[in-house]
Amino acid sequence: MAIYQFDRFMLDPQDRTLCADGTPLDLNARYLDALILLVEQAGRLVTKDRFMDAVWQGIPVTDEALTQCIRTLRRTLGDSASAPRFIETVPRHGYRFVAAVDASAPVAAAAPFPSAPSPRFARTALAAIAGGALAGLMGGLAYGFTGATRPLLPGTGASAVMLVLLCVTLVMATTGAAGVGLGLAVAERWGRRPVALIAGGAIGGLVVGAVVKLLGGDLFTLLFGQAPGDITGAAEGLALGGATGLALLAARAIRDDGRGIAAAAAIGGATGGLIVLAGGRLLGGSLALLATAFPASRLRLDGLGRFFGESGFGPVTQTATAAAEAALFAACIVAAVRFAERRWRDQDGGI
Repeated sequence: MAIYQFDRFMLDPQDRTLCADGTPLDLNARYLDALILLVEQAGRLVTKDRFMDAVWQGIPVTDEALTQCIRTLRRTLGDSASAPRFIETVPRHGYRFVAAVDASAPVAAAAPFPSAPSPRFARTALAAIAGGALAGLMGGLAYGFTGATRPLLPGTGASAVMLVLLCVTLVMATTGAAGVGLGLAVAERWGRRPVALIAGGAIGGLVVGAVVKLLGGDLFTLLFGQAPGDITGAAEGLALGGATGLALLAARAIRDDGRGIAAAAAIGGATGGLIVLAGGRLLGGSLALLATAFPASRLRLDGLGRFFGESGFGPVTQTATAAAEAALFAACIVAAVRFAERRWRDQDGGI
């Protein structure tokens, strides 16, 4: 029989135990049966009649008994009826378990920290990386088409310019998504509250941003004798990673994929604009800074500036491109993670 893990809880139907961070919780037999039923049917409506048949097994009880059962389960899980993270009320019909459930948890339920990552851990991280790669591909094509009008060196074709910018954007987006995705996966594995998801994404983005900026600055200094200046780094990674965690929370709360992804894009876009207003830079601003630091490179993004009514890559252009980059990054990662979650649930028959 499978062992189920959700958030910080582990439920073993065979051993009839419910643990939080490895600590057993006290729950009477009928209430435990009700929780097992809900978790086994995660994502599906469990009607009042189904509860009566499976938990009370034909013993006549009032609706108040079921209400008290659900109230106790919510109190045990730290849940709320007004803002459910685990048990959602479907008025006049029954209840639904809404948290993501991993049916492949390790057997050692008493261990507070599992010895190996679960499939859900890997799924979240890999899906985020795939989403970041998609965002990098789309952004790279946009910057590539813009930069291709001015070759980097005499004799360099437009296709080479596009390829260089595409590769740079793809690598940066994928690397950033790897850090954010790992942070999200760690937060989901060991985080106790939804805010942990925001913190996990923020920390992952901060670490990757700091490393990329450090290595990038050292590389330019080694090759050209000077660093380009204050390119995107830890602060921007912190903000964008945290926004991605918040976007994922929002998408899960909305539950409709289209609206959830739109909300993720809005959160990311707002964060990107705020980053620039606070004096930071994302990729477009960093490329413009490189063009200023190394004018002989002929790297220019003037076409984007003209689109926004500016003669060069001005503040309006920088803000708009940062908002677009961040919106694309957050939306693609959230879409990939949500897609992976649905595929996982379908393969497990609704779990």
